[in-house]
This record gives sequence, C-alpha cells and structure tokens, in this order.
Amino acid sequence: MSATADVVIVGGGLEGCAAAWALAERGVTDVVVLERNTVGSGMTGKSSGIVRCHYGVSSLAAMAAVGLEVFEQADEHFGTDIGFRQTGYVVGVGETNVDALRKSLAAQRAVGVDTEEIDKAEVARMWPYADLTPFAAFGWESRGGYGDAYQTAQAFSTAARAAGARVRQGTPAAGLVLDGDRVTGVRSADGTAISAGTVVVATGAWTRPFLAPYGVDVPIKVIREQIVLIDPGIDEAAVGRLPVFSDLVTLQYVRPEGAQVLFGNSDLPGYDAIDETDPDDYLNRATDAFVDLTVDKVGTRFPGFPDAAISGSYAGCYDVTPDWNPVISATGLENLVVAAGFSGHGFKIAPAVGRLVADLVVDGYSRDARIPAADFRLTRFADGEPLVTPYPYVGAGQMR
Repeated sequence: MSATADVVIVGGGLEGCAAAWALAERGVTDVVVLERNTVGSGMTGKSSGIVRCHYGVSSLAAMAAVGLEVFEQADEHFGTDIGFRQTGYVVGVGETNVDALRKSLAAQRAVGVDTEEIDKAEVARMWPYADLTPFAAFGWESRGGYGDAYQTAQAFSTAARAAGARVRQGTPAAGLVLDGDRVTGVRSADGTAISAGTVVVATGAWTRPFLAPYGVDVPIKVIREQIVLIDPGIDEAAVGRLPVFSDLVTLQYVRPEGAQVLFGNSDLPGYDAIDETDPDDYLNRATDAFVDLTVDKVGTRFPGFPDAAISGSYAGCYDVTPDWNPVISATGLENLVVAAGFSGHGFKIAPAVGRLVADLVVDGYSRDARIPAADFRLTRFADGEPLVTPYPYVGAGQMR
C-alpha cells in the first residue's frame, strides 16, 4: 500500500465511494479508500432505496435533485445499470397537512425539483389497490422511484478506481494520525500509516466511537430500522408498474421489489426517544410486533391486494443526528472532513454528498448555491441552529 495520498477516505460504503467518485470528477485521483470488509457491506446493502426529492429542507431537496440527475444518467456516468427504476413517487397527506404539502412542493420547485400536486383520481389510477379515503392532497414526482444502494456503491467504487483511486477492502482503519490539531493521515489495523493532505471519515453508524478519542463529537445515535417484504397476490408486471407510495396518514411507505412489495414504517421517534442499538450486533429480521404492525398498516391502506402474505424481512440501522439530517462538514481538527449521520436519507442524496465532500476538500465551500455547506456543518447543534423544515407535517415523524 502506498504510504501517501492526497485524500484518505475511511469507509467504503455508499457515501465514501461517492466521495471518491466525486473527487475524481474534480481531478483528485490520488485517493485511498479504506474499507474494513468489502465495498457496500455495511448499512449500504440494507437501504430501502427510495428516490424522492420531497423534502421541506430546500438544501436537502436540491441534493436529492442532484442525485436523481446522476441516477437518470447512470449509463453515462458509470456505464452500467445501478438498479434505478423510475416508477414515480407519490406522497399523500391528510387535511391537517395540505397547506404544508403545498408550501413544500413550491419550495422544492424553487430549487429545481420536478414535482406537482395531483388529484385523488390520478392516484387511484396508479394505485387501484389502495384505500385513498383519508387523504386530502397528493404530491407527485414522475421522475422518482427506487434504486439499489449496493449496486450504486459498486458503480461509484469502480468509476473511482478507473480514475486512479485505490479501494483497499479488508483494511480496517485503526485511527487518525495527528500532529497537534492537524490530521496528517490514517493508521490501519495492521499498523501501516498512510499520510494524507485530507482525511474524510464516512463511517456511518460507527462514526461517533471512531472520532470520539480525538475530541470530535458527532452526535449520532444508531437506531434499528425494520423492513418487511410482502407478496401482494398480484402478478409481477402489475407490481412493477406501481409507483413508490409514501403515506403520511398512517406513516408507511411501500415500493415494488420484484414480484413483492417492500414495506417500511415512517413513524420514527425523536432523537431523545431513540432506543439505541449496536450496529455490530442486532436482530437482522423484523420482530413479531413489527410484523403485526405491518399487517395492520398494509391491510388498512391496501385492502385491494387480493391475497397478501408476508414473504420475508430484514433490518438495518440508521445513523441519526438530533435533527435527523446529515453532517457533511469540516471539523475542529484541521484537514478532517466528516460525512455521516444520514438518518435514512443517504441513498437518494449520495451523488450530491460526494460532490459536497469534494467541494470541501478542494475549495473549502460548496460550489452549488442551492446546497450551502453551512446547512450541514457539525457546529449547527452547538449553535442551536438545527436543520429543520419550515413546513413540518403534523404527526408525520422525522423524515421530512
């Protein structure tokens, strides 16, 4: 292994590989990515892969719009299929949230998101299996859909390698190398020290314990997130035509997954109420209680599924910050950038995350005026300036 690099990235998941790809776009190719297992082997492979730009936080909506553009041009960027399926994305709200929906849609359009309000008849045509009675308004993104985070991470990694980056799998990072308050490199578990001009830490759920010994506190809690797969009892072609549906009345989302439907729960706790989990030791399936919740929510919303049955489940982890938004930021240590705390948003914004990291490394600021680096700075928590939507949905949890 080379003992020097312009940039060392700790973490070969989706965000770390996106950063390597984006640095290559900027002409920075002397990059080493250190991954303790294999590319995308952590929480990347557990992503539900929703692609939407429906965020009340304008900078986050803009990041999702950047991500969508890259996904749409995957063949041009990567020369391979990354699993993106452009089925469309619909979000439905009850009467109390109609005003917030309309204001959020307008703010999204202001940063380049292609979104509109559609009527119930249009949604009924796309989702004939759903009971739409409780909904008062719907937002629609025809360019939305879902993708495969693992395939996307592999594509980022392959593109970065083709440009000259070195991706070292099976190479855990043991810690940082410091000269006073300046980071000068990374030490791997085998004792090798790699000198670097900049170190990027993109270690997701493992970020807080990795950086805590150096006095860098990234306020992340790790929460277990469960996914259930359902056989809806309809043919695979009909499933494949369904758009992603985000139900902000009963707080659930569903999307196609082959011949199945993937279910996720959107009723998430506040930061202080999170029951933390160990990302290295957790139950990798849905609990019986969560399966019961799934049956209740899916049965209520989609009574038109003729013969629905649970077909499987799995679980992953979110790395959650106090405002449920990521940290993409310089730190109190010189030459150290952190990209973590993605709180369930990471897949859809990954290309923009990579580019913001590259901007911070090369320029020290964001080159995209729609995505101010200050929004994602680590110090916003100490400053009492969390990144929150001006258009919150009443009762709709933490994901907007």
